[in-house]
Amino acid sequence: MSRGSAAPLLLLALVVSGLVISTGCTSPVPGEKSYSVAQDGGLSLSCGEPSVSSHITSQEGGVVTERLVFSDDNGPVYALLASPGTPRAAFVLAPGAGVKKEGHLPRALMYAREGYAFMVLDVRGNGGETPGYPLDFNADFTRFEKGEWPEYYLSICDMIHAEQYLSERYGVPVYAIGESNGGRYAAIAAALDPGYAGFIGISTSGFGRAGMQYDGDARRFLLSVDPDLYIEKIAPREVCIFHAEADPIIPFSEGEALYNLSLPPHRFVAFNGTHGINEEVDRAIIGECTQIYGVQG
Repeated sequence: MSRGSAAPLLLLALVVSGLVISTGCTSPVPGEKSYSVAQDGGLSLSCGEPSVSSHITSQEGGVVTERLVFSDDNGPVYALLASPGTPRAAFVLAPGAGVKKEGHLPRALMYAREGYAFMVLDVRGNGGETPGYPLDFNADFTRFEKGEWPEYYLSICDMIHAEQYLSERYGVPVYAIGESNGGRYAAIAAALDPGYAGFIGISTSGFGRAGMQYDGDARRFLLSVDPDLYIEKIAPREVCIFHAEADPIIPFSEGEALYNLSLPPHRFVAFNGTHGINEEVDRAIIGECTQIYGVQG
């Protein structure tokens, strides 16, 4: 699946085959890992509490790099973390489809040298250490119909677990960053988790509430994974969206559409490049952090 593919096309076969039936909706149980989806598609999550182990992989110039493992009944999730001794803020990055956490190690080290803790999740199905299948709405919808956990929901919980870990460890503001499809997980996580201090999306979009054209469970499920349904709920926390006009995967107009659904305080930044985070975006985030996020340098 390409990073910009629309969800309805992936579910069409399931809808036509008659697998769409009506299921009940119960509220998540606090402290237990559970989810529910309202009739309007609104997702509610209780992500549970995974165990976390950490192994230091390097120490240089006051920056420590670690390999983290978040473990619960849904399997291990891996991450890398680069941090200074006393970070002023922290970021959790969900990379785009097919991008392993190691691809962002130089970026994590750069942010750490600038005074920020920077975690890169090894997203489920991206081909890294974390088990999972590449983004597949058909497979997730089948799980949803059975009352099991769609991988999409698990990936949102992974973002929430990362925020909780960094908040408890450092006691600083934590911001969700996501590029391409990772931006979709990050946006929903920031909306559902009030612990996140803001959301930064790069080369990402929603699905245009395409689930509205379906009925029953297909409608509920598609809306539940659509950032367009959640982006306004991040306010009054900051939303900052970056998109390149030359993006060949997710059109610039779709990035603008997601931004237009967000509420102040928010900012849209057109950057030079194609698709995904680059040095220009990094400089904007780091250089304007005191202005955008109120973090004191």
